[in-house]
Amino acid sequence: MKRREQSQTEQLRQALAEREAQLQEARSRLAAVEGSTSLQVGRALTAAAKRPGRSLVKLPRDLYRLWRRSGTTRHTERRRPGAEPVRSFDAERQEARLLTGVVGGREDLLVVATVVGPAIQQAIDPYVRTVPLRPHDAQIVMDGVDVDLVLVSSSAAAPGSPWAHVGDPAVVDRTRALHWVLESAAARGIPAVLLDDAPAPPALRELGFDRVHDGDAGVPLHQFNPVAADLVRGPEAVYVRSGAGDRVPDLLTDLGAGVTDVDAPDLADALRAANVAVIPGSGPDHERVRRRAWACGAHVVAHADPARTGGEDLAVSVPRLRAAVPSSAEQRTMLRQVFFDAATPVRLAEILDGLDLATDTPGAELPLRGRSVAVLADPAGEAEADQLADDLLGATLRPTEVVVPGAAARLPGVQRLRAEGVTVRSARFSAPDTPEELTRDGDRPRIGALGTDGWAALAERATAPWAYPWTGRVGADRLADLVCAAECSGADAVGAPASDGTGDTGGDARGQGFFDRARTGGTQYVFVSAVTPELARTPLLRRGWNPAEWNRRGSRLLALGPDHGTAPGGGADGSAHSAADASTGAVG
Repeated sequence: MKRREQSQTEQLRQALAEREAQLQEARSRLAAVEGSTSLQVGRALTAAAKRPGRSLVKLPRDLYRLWRRSGTTRHTERRRPGAEPVRSFDAERQEARLLTGVVGGREDLLVVATVVGPAIQQAIDPYVRTVPLRPHDAQIVMDGVDVDLVLVSSSAAAPGSPWAHVGDPAVVDRTRALHWVLESAAARGIPAVLLDDAPAPPALRELGFDRVHDGDAGVPLHQFNPVAADLVRGPEAVYVRSGAGDRVPDLLTDLGAGVTDVDAPDLADALRAANVAVIPGSGPDHERVRRRAWACGAHVVAHADPARTGGEDLAVSVPRLRAAVPSSAEQRTMLRQVFFDAATPVRLAEILDGLDLATDTPGAELPLRGRSVAVLADPAGEAEADQLADDLLGATLRPTEVVVPGAAARLPGVQRLRAEGVTVRSARFSAPDTPEELTRDGDRPRIGALGTDGWAALAERATAPWAYPWTGRVGADRLADLVCAAECSGADAVGAPASDGTGDTGGDARGQGFFDRARTGGTQYVFVSAVTPELARTPLLRRGWNPAEWNRRGSRLLALGPDHGTAPGGGADGSAHSAADASTGAVG
């Protein structure tokens, strides 16, 4: 049993014991009150007052008997000496814990107590299990949950939020509640991190954090991505303001550029609809907006203060980039760079790196667990095994593990993978030995040269959340693009669009995909009803279903177009990526 689950069980057991002790205490006190001399005297006087005739005659005798028995009162009905003392305040807190609905977390996610702004909360939700704290219940929740990390952001102090102005000496109650949370975390050995992503009272930094990170939580690709961008209508250029009071350059107004703010709820749609985004040339918003524009597939033009720009630079760059539709290679390269360098799981791993987490917590690599891929392969001989090793060792995103049949585990190429540090697992295939099994195996749908039952047998040995059925040579960036597409879309399977026999590949009715705004053909990042699976969730492959039925069984399928090479200059800023390990996200 995990530490946090055991802690929850112990807390509930203690709460039950306290309830029983409280009930026993109440019964003892009620019996003591009912048997007390004071109550008996009161009853006798009340009866005499109600019936003065006969009761007044009996009253002296009743009072004398009560006096005689007052010295022999039994105390056996009182609380047992060995019982736990009832603490009403603690009992109320235990009941409040049960009402919060907080339960043990999943093993593959960190449990994080959060005091963050809404943008940070939405960004980290898919990658950690958050336990939001509010000023009125922070102590109750912290006492009732075993968390791995306390995460606070400066944006939580923004006006209008539950923690507005926290850290300001004028807001003593909220500052005291957060200070108590940090002291409780320090006493339990839980690290506390501050994301300094927005202006906040200076005293917030001085509350006692183990680490202060300058910046936000990275680019949440599940919000900023190119999926369904061809459905978003808008101007080809958009001006991103740092604030609502910023003046829009006259040139952009004349060009018909759209206007949005860096904190606008529709920022992702505005960037997806544009070919070029004009962003602040400096300041804290420059890098943040630039990465988000890349993720949405827009060229970026940085501008200085509009009052000093004069419009000359924008007059040249904006019309040129607005007319130049980003190519497929450029779009893929920009998105891939954000995926490796600035996505939210990568940023969380950087923040957690070096923190003193609990001994049973996997640590900084846990937010990147969702990118782990198991490559399933059935090489027919030494040549295919060598090709498999060349493909995987040269990939920009290296798989976490490789699963092969037991007979192929001794091939030189597979041994080379093991020598390079890739985990290799083997699976046993049961050979058909009856005519019925031979016939049934021949009718099974196939992915490449292997039937669905074979892929299911390999997937049973995989431990990564994603599985990649290797069917032949693949480009160096293909695996990274597939995992990136899955992270952007939340799809259950990603692959090439499968034809239904009518020539329809699942694109939209206009025959135009996202990367093909100029109607050059092809389909990119489009949800379809059938794909030839290249990357799928491991539990889905374990079922052995026909891929043509996945959509009808409730799976979300994303079509990803073929590779188009690398954009000139490598990365979006002229850089090029080398191999990255999916277990750590490190680029080296």
